[in-house]
Order: sequence, then C-alpha cells, then structure tokens
Amino acid sequence: MWCRRLVGLLRLCGSSIPALLRLPGDTRPVLAAATRCHHTVPETLKCAWQLHRDHLELRYANTLMRLDFVWLRDHCRSASCYNAKTNQRSLDTASVDLAIKPKAVRVDETTLFLTWPDGHVTRYGLEWLVKNSYEGQKQQVMHPRILWNAEIYRQAQVPSVDCRSFLETDAGLKEFLQNFLLYGIAFVENVAATKEDTEIVAERISLIRETIYGRMWYFTSDFSRGDTAYTKLALDRHTDTTYFQEPCGIQVFHCLKHEGTGGRTLLVDGFYAAEQVLQRAPDQFELLTKVPLKHEYVENVGDCHNHMIGIGPVLNVYPWNNELYLIRYNNYDRAVINTVPYDIVHRWYAAHRTLTTELRRPENELWVKLKPGKALFIDNWRVLHGREAFTGYRQLCGCYLTRDDVLNTARLLGLQA
Repeated sequence: MWCRRLVGLLRLCGSSIPALLRLPGDTRPVLAAATRCHHTVPETLKCAWQLHRDHLELRYANTLMRLDFVWLRDHCRSASCYNAKTNQRSLDTASVDLAIKPKAVRVDETTLFLTWPDGHVTRYGLEWLVKNSYEGQKQQVMHPRILWNAEIYRQAQVPSVDCRSFLETDAGLKEFLQNFLLYGIAFVENVAATKEDTEIVAERISLIRETIYGRMWYFTSDFSRGDTAYTKLALDRHTDTTYFQEPCGIQVFHCLKHEGTGGRTLLVDGFYAAEQVLQRAPDQFELLTKVPLKHEYVENVGDCHNHMIGIGPVLNVYPWNNELYLIRYNNYDRAVINTVPYDIVHRWYAAHRTLTTELRRPENELWVKLKPGKALFIDNWRVLHGREAFTGYRQLCGCYLTRDDVLNTARLLGLQA
C-alpha cells in the first residue's frame, strides 16, 4: 500500500517514476519517454494535466489548453532564453529539437514547471498560459468595441473632448482615445480653423502618414485630383485607400470653411453592419472574408500620375477568433473582378448585396455637419464615410495617421488596443 501511495505522490508532483518503484505488472514507460500520462494537482487548485506524445494538455480556470512541447520550450522566460529588459527572445528557436519532450513536469498552485532533457527548467504562471495559449486567445477579443447604429450612438451621448484638454492632459487624451477605440469615431472641439492647428492636433496621437495626397491636404471641389471626392457631388459610404496594400488606418477631417448648403458628413459603422450579416447569413459573411478583390486608383491629372492596386477581401478577420478587424469597402475603386472563378463570383455578388443592404439602412446612418473648430477622427478600417452634395465654397483639411502609432499611444495610457 505504501508503494502505491508513493507512486501516486510522484505522479502528482510531476516527477518521473523510476523503474525500481514500479508495481508488478506495471508496463508503462517512465515519464521521460511517456506517450500518455495523466496527472492532477489538489482539487482546490482546479487544475489537471495530461502528458501526450507531442504536447501537454492542461486544464486550468475552465480552459482546456493543448500546449506543444516545442512551443513550451520556445516561450521560456528564463534569463538565458528571454531578455526581460528589452522584452525580446534570446533563445534561437531554430536550435530547439522539434522532437523535444520534457523530462519532468510539476504543477503547484500558480506555476507549471518543466525540466528539459538538458536539465534546463522552464517556469510558466498558469494565468499567463491561460492568457497566451491559443485556447485562451480564442476566447478573447483583441479590440473591445461598441457596435452602433445612429440611435445607439446618439443615446450613448459620447462627449467630444476639448482641444486644450486633449493637447495638455493625459486624462483628456485618454478619454478621446477610449471613445475612438470603442466607437471608431471621435471629435475634438475648439480647434483653431487652420491647417497648422489641425496638424498639431493630429500629431498628438500619431505620426502623420504621408501618401500620394501629401502630408496635410486642403480639400476643395476644384477637381484638382482624379477623384470624385474633389467635386460637389454626393459620395456614397466607403472606406478610403482601399487601393493601398495596407489601407490608411485613421483619417482626420476638419472643415475650415463652408459658404453654402448641404455637405453633411455620413458615418456608418461597418462592423455593426457586418455583424448583422454574420447573424443572418453566416455563409455570406464567411465568403466576404475569403474572396480576394483588387481595388485600383488610376490618376492622370496635371502633375499627378498614379496607378495604385490593393488586394484583399472585403472583410478581414483574425483566424483564431473570427474577430473582424478591417473592412475594405469602396464601390468607386473596386477593380475588375478577375480573382474569383465563375462558380463563386455570383455567390460573392449576393453576399456583397447583403452587406450593402445593411450598410445602406437609414437607421445605420449617422449624419454630422462638420464645422470650423470641430475635428473628426475616423477609424478607416471600421467606419465608412460619405457626404451629401453641397453648394458654395467648402474647404476641408486633414490627413491620414499611422494606425500602429495611434494604438501605441492608447496602450501607453493603459487602454486595450
């Protein structure tokens, strides 16, 4: 009886079972060569683990994780494998034996311990594993959001942020960024109506992304560029720069002057519309995430000669949790569809029509009258914009921002982005 208890204790602690301690008739291999062993820790820890041929199965905090041995060795955070000062890996991943297996495994209340064949010990916090495992990530969202139609946004009464607070305080900046991350749009009030002051506001959260349109641009209806936007015509909802391989992440608009009528700005939450498609027609949603399309911009006006092509599906999702992160929707700039075989193209048109119907529902349209002093920031990967036709002289300025820098600023302020 004492022998059976000792063997059970050794299993509980993750130690290998020496052959001398085996019971008569016990033909199981020792842990170092095991193909399948089962272990638990005390019931109070709510943790159990099982060793398989090529991975460790670990259940903790209601999450069942399957952790590849190479993955477990590669992500070791010991001083010799990971530089905590630079947050960079020191271990040469290519040097890890693809057939590696731990020599011993042990779990206590908070930590998983792995001893490798060369004697190196790797330690993982159980909470860290839940957060960073595939199974843990699949249950999480990368970017928390509030999806909205016009009524939801109005009822939320999302406040604009005063320019001085935005520029001079972390609290003002954080409030602005939180609004932007949740809703995909945010406003700064009391901005001086000049291009220079708009530039200062834009640079508060990001580097300005210089494109074929320049760095900071003036925007009038003089048809100075080969684009419908440079007219007085109405513009249907769309995202910008779909013809870039990486569409611009954030767009800034500031109306400096308008002497005339009309010209309201239209805003539509593309993710809200896509969610409706996912709920009502999941097969069509999936098709819109799979089919690659070309968008194209051809310009020969004055000294401006450009031919841009961007390729990607209308809806872009993270494959591990199906979370939507980018919508590429612009019927003006969509090129010839020659990337889709005939037996799929008609189904794609049906799916595109379903999404377009959602995007064009009147209840999803938020109309905003831009005015001098009110700068608008738009998440160009999420929110579609357009405008109604206008009369008179209307001048806007604005720019594109690098998405990575906006998210970086948000994270430094403690926001999930």
